[in-house]
Amino acid sequence: MKLRWDKFGGQLGIGYCVAGIVLIFLGWNGAASYDRVQAQIPYLISGGVAGLALVVLGAGLIIAQGQRADRAALTAELAELREALTRMGGVPDGAATAGTGGSGGGGGGGLAATSADDEVLAGPSAFHTPGCRLVEGQASVIAMTLGAARERGLTACRICSPA
Repeated sequence: MKLRWDKFGGQLGIGYCVAGIVLIFLGWNGAASYDRVQAQIPYLISGGVAGLALVVLGAGLIIAQGQRADRAALTAELAELREALTRMGGVPDGAATAGTGGSGGGGGGGLAATSADDEVLAGPSAFHTPGCRLVEGQASVIAMTLGAARERGLTACRICSPA
């Protein structure tokens, strides 16, 4: 049922425009049948002005429907982009500012050794220490050894510096 109502504003706008054009034509036709200006004015007012008002109202409805459709498409694209970023394990909200306070705060201490047997958490493109704030609470990370993470071509996290 929703699909039927999605286009109703545009269809109603087209209907108003057609009705307005018909009224303008009828007003012109009625005014053209009289030679005296005093007899033509009621036709021009009733047909012309009312028809023009309907055409303007219809055009407004068509424009509003187009804007609604554009907004719905943009919202759907943003939701799809947000979902894709979530699936990829995108950067959490505070991650951009987390590294500005200094990178020696809590990361890197446990995995600073270069042993390939150390355990790291691998995301889609980088690996992290188990205590890194960027991967806290994310289910998409995989625990693996440091050597396995490097073999996959993953880079070290810039915040926690695991290697």
